[in-house]
Amino acid sequence: MATGSSCPCSIAFVLGLYSLFFSVFICWTQAAHLYSSEDPVTILHSGTVKQTLQNSSSAWLVQFYSSWCGHCIQYSPTWKALAGDVKDWEPAIQIGVLDCADEKNFDVCKEFGVHFYPTFRYFKARNNKFDLGKPYRGANRELPTVRQVMVNFLQNHSQEEWPPACPPLESSRSSDVLALLGKKKQQYTAVIIEDENSFVGREVILDLMQYDGLTVMRALGSDASLLEKLGILSLPAGYLFHPNGKHELMKVHKTLRFFFSSFLKLLPGVRRRKPQSPRSPDLAVQEGDAAATVWKEFDKSKVYMADLESGLHFLLRIELASHQTLEGKELETFKDFVTVIAKLFPGQQPVVKLLETLLEWLVSLPLDRIPYDAILDLVNNKMRISGMYLTNKLEWVGCQGSQPALRRYPCSLWTLFHTLTVQAAERPDALANTGLEENAQAVLQTMRRYIGSFFGCQECGRHFEEMAKESMDQVTTHNEAVLWLWRKHNTVNNRLAGALSEDPQFPKTQWPTPDLCPACHEEVEGLHAWNEKEVLAFLKRHYGASNISPKYTAGPEEGTAGGQEDKEPSEQKPGWEDPKYGAHSPKSPYLEKLQGKERQEEGIGLHKEAKPGMSFLGLGFSNIDLSLCVLMYVSSGLFLMIMFLFFRMRSKRWKVRHNRFSI
Repeated sequence: MATGSSCPCSIAFVLGLYSLFFSVFICWTQAAHLYSSEDPVTILHSGTVKQTLQNSSSAWLVQFYSSWCGHCIQYSPTWKALAGDVKDWEPAIQIGVLDCADEKNFDVCKEFGVHFYPTFRYFKARNNKFDLGKPYRGANRELPTVRQVMVNFLQNHSQEEWPPACPPLESSRSSDVLALLGKKKQQYTAVIIEDENSFVGREVILDLMQYDGLTVMRALGSDASLLEKLGILSLPAGYLFHPNGKHELMKVHKTLRFFFSSFLKLLPGVRRRKPQSPRSPDLAVQEGDAAATVWKEFDKSKVYMADLESGLHFLLRIELASHQTLEGKELETFKDFVTVIAKLFPGQQPVVKLLETLLEWLVSLPLDRIPYDAILDLVNNKMRISGMYLTNKLEWVGCQGSQPALRRYPCSLWTLFHTLTVQAAERPDALANTGLEENAQAVLQTMRRYIGSFFGCQECGRHFEEMAKESMDQVTTHNEAVLWLWRKHNTVNNRLAGALSEDPQFPKTQWPTPDLCPACHEEVEGLHAWNEKEVLAFLKRHYGASNISPKYTAGPEEGTAGGQEDKEPSEQKPGWEDPKYGAHSPKSPYLEKLQGKERQEEGIGLHKEAKPGMSFLGLGFSNIDLSLCVLMYVSSGLFLMIMFLFFRMRSKRWKVRHNRFSI
């Protein structure tokens, strides 16, 4: 009896041990990835920590943690948020982490005297001697408190220890501020006037330390005469001195650090310093070409149809044209992409007609392999279909860059897909009967597959695929799709801020900026936060059809494919540089070949070349088409006449036979 009852207990004990082991394993797996190279922190280890901290040009705040420590795991999101929040401070003070649970770090953690986790240590800049660091023992480890302690730690540096790249953080005298009134300088000067215990001014100074074209100072509001002369009624406040001598109060929607910093970063001529890199001869040539480009004035609160159409032109005629043949998954991806843009693109009627015609052609063509030259022939309207065209000029407006290699097509592609997600949310029935109507991720998944299959930047595609794997499957509504793409675009902006690909005239910031949507921004516990309800409303307004400006959009008379069929080839304006993809030839051998194959499969067997004919109801008909119509009309008439006479004669004979009187 005892033996029989012990068996279930043993099984339960074993299962309990297994469950405990599994839970520990899961926790260890998650903790082992507490910080990664994707996080805005510097990951230190035994081989790098001493040489990194000793004689560093910047100060350091290092967290010594243990990957099995529950509190360290819970605190890691705050630490990552802190590092991202003060990313612009890196020339003055940097954020680092070191995992003491890693066996290779045991000795170095012991050498630094780390006994409890997490342990926070500050290390001063330009220290030639080995230093254990200054511990932070404050009970409050919330982000705003730690950020303020970082500022205090920087100010405790002596003149010999001061980080070379760190600007002065002390308050300026009132006389120095007033001396700026009416003075002309080569750059802006911004002054944050605040209370003595406020940290806003010092944090804004550190936020702008990597930007040229601007000097940021702080002054105390204890001087009543200073406040009176500058017209300041409440603190903190910002005052801006322009290079031309003009001066005024900074017009920010909220007197918070984020709003001051964003306002100053967006001033004309203020730009982030770029890392030094060797200049290539090709770039020098491109910059020379840029001098001949006419800069277009634009309103950043608008979306420009010229950008969307230029993006489609580049996508269809240049990027995809590098693929000689589409088949298999590539062909399916292209068909889905054309389906989405044909149904959702809020463009001019001739462009929409071209996209719809392309879609109908792809759907009706019973082939699993299509040469891309045939698609190009249709995009270039070589079949002379009336009333459809797509510009063959690149006219960047909102997406124009200060150099030919910056912004442009990638910017237009982001704009296109933002517009498509908004259109899908505003017009949920637009994808009806396409097979995509029930899928809230239709636009996102199409974008994902297009970027993975066709987008020229493979590294960009890899990053986008990582973001998609992480959370795209969690999107369940069209509104969530709009917000998902917006969040990921900001993630990309944050990752590329300060990179060589950043345009100095258009620094990569978190968007929308406060001047475009003040209601989108909030501050929660000292950290910037988004009001996503307001963000969604803003995105729907910004990328809505009513906010798309037709300014600078090319028309048929300005050199667009398919809009010049009435001119002789010699009179047509030159389009894109490669004539192979121009719309100048009246014949389309690729389309004729494919259509001939399709007709053979349908038993038509019509191989004659279709010459240009006339247009009826917006549809193009060749002379052969018209001749066939006339022939069928005459044949039908003769057939009906013969049948009428036949049945009439038969009816008379039947009457004669059955009307005879029997004798």
